[in-house]
Amino acid sequence: MTTQNKTWIYPLIASVLVSTFCLGCRKITPPQPVAIATDYSQAAHWLALPAPVMAVDVFYLYPTCWEKVDSTDPNICNIDNPSMLAGALPAFERQATAFETFANVFAPYYRQADANYTLSLPEDQREKVIGGIPTSDAVAAFIYYIQHYNNGRPFILAGHSQGSNVLIHLLSGYLKDNPGIYQRMIAAYVIGYPVTSAYLAGNPHLKFADGPNDIGVIISYNTQAPSVIPPHNPVVSNLVGLVINPITWTRAESEATTAEGLGSIMPDSITLKFLPVPQYADARVDIKKGVLICTSADSNDLYKYTKSFGKGVYHSFDYPFYFFNIRANAQSRANKFLGK
Repeated sequence: MTTQNKTWIYPLIASVLVSTFCLGCRKITPPQPVAIATDYSQAAHWLALPAPVMAVDVFYLYPTCWEKVDSTDPNICNIDNPSMLAGALPAFERQATAFETFANVFAPYYRQADANYTLSLPEDQREKVIGGIPTSDAVAAFIYYIQHYNNGRPFILAGHSQGSNVLIHLLSGYLKDNPGIYQRMIAAYVIGYPVTSAYLAGNPHLKFADGPNDIGVIISYNTQAPSVIPPHNPVVSNLVGLVINPITWTRAESEATTAEGLGSIMPDSITLKFLPVPQYADARVDIKKGVLICTSADSNDLYKYTKSFGKGVYHSFDYPFYFFNIRANAQSRANKFLGK
């Protein structure tokens, strides 16, 4: 069974580029859902549950696909929240389909934290929230996947934004405690959330990617225009993450031009359908800021999609800008793993 009722057409801009981290702050702390993990033996709790035909799997966690409608709503949604279910599919389409040409892509639904609430918290408290119910669901889904669907195949972890934040906890928790399973990890595409040096220092079993073909590594970047000051980017806030260039797949600060890229997917202005286009975005690592700089994107033209983050914060385009570069790189790493 694959993703159900796939469509590239999104009826509203909000559902096209649903944000993981939005601005705002709420003071009310309503009751929270029960912390018991979701039952992943139920097919209804999976966004994508393919019949495996490839030699490699991808375990994918989508970005935040809902937000609180009322201040009295819980800060964490239910597993059957209609808004989350509706938003998860288009996120899958513009991100996880990058891997479908060479991998079986498994994607659980998981309960998510409200981004406005979590971003109003200090970092340690925010990580406690994300490390709670969202991570417990993801770990339960991953364990069920390993026990019932994986059948010993090597796998890639992939996520975006809150999904990547949850992957950080999966990497430092369950996979740290299960090194035999971790040895089958080809790479972790932890895109759209900072992976800091402090995090890696506290988890010496993990390593960040240095080149295009190293395996067992973490890959991460957060895309923005050069004019954005990182504290004004709500995605990275004051966190300085490690960055790899998604065109050259190195950590050097030299700019990769659009001519060096393999292609992007961008939304049609009328249909909002994401379509392949020539490489739209260039890429340059800024080590000091801990971000990926894109100078070729038109921040004014894209503002209708990025206004919840601010002009020049290309968070919603972390995957689309570099879609075909990600595909080629992930397949290259998988091929190296399979041939090692």
